[in-house]
Amino acid sequence: MMTFQHIGKVFAMAAISVLTSASFAVAEQGGRYWTPADGQSVQHKAAHARQHVAMPAKRKQAALVPTKASAASKEKEHHLILQVNANDAPAMNLALNNAVNVAQYYKDAGEKVKIEVVTFGPGLHMLREDTSPVKARIEEMALSTPEVSFKACGNTQEKMKKAENKDIPIVRQAEIVKSGVVRVMELQEMGWTYVKP
Repeated sequence: MMTFQHIGKVFAMAAISVLTSASFAVAEQGGRYWTPADGQSVQHKAAHARQHVAMPAKRKQAALVPTKASAASKEKEHHLILQVNANDAPAMNLALNNAVNVAQYYKDAGEKVKIEVVTFGPGLHMLREDTSPVKARIEEMALSTPEVSFKACGNTQEKMKKAENKDIPIVRQAEIVKSGVVRVMELQEMGWTYVKP
């Protein structure tokens, strides 16, 4: 007896499922059937069900559309400090090579970059008008690679002035900062990446 009751319930549930599916199919084709329980048409319920089924897909599509925040992250500007503190022409050229390579990399990627070459101590010779072994290259880079700027340590310039008993001229492409080391520190505190070639 229990088995027949169980089978009867299964058949009843299957029949309800078939009728509901058929009603939704008719509603999809424009038919209109009324359910006595709540007075709403099957067509209305089918439309309501379709709306709820479609909503997660719409939410997924919205998530794929780029937002202002993601666009802003793509426009992020990169920042690099290159330090030169030795009076060594190969080291100076290496710093300039690094600057050009980084600038070209981000130019090719369509991203912005700012690069500062900061000199202090014996490295100030890189930016001295009278002693720089890379003066011509700096002049050329000022025109071809505007993403790169040059900073000369004012403290070092003053010490050289006293030691040599003459003014220490700095190339016009460079800007004098009070302290080269402090400049490096401040840029790092602002999130710039530091590299000593």
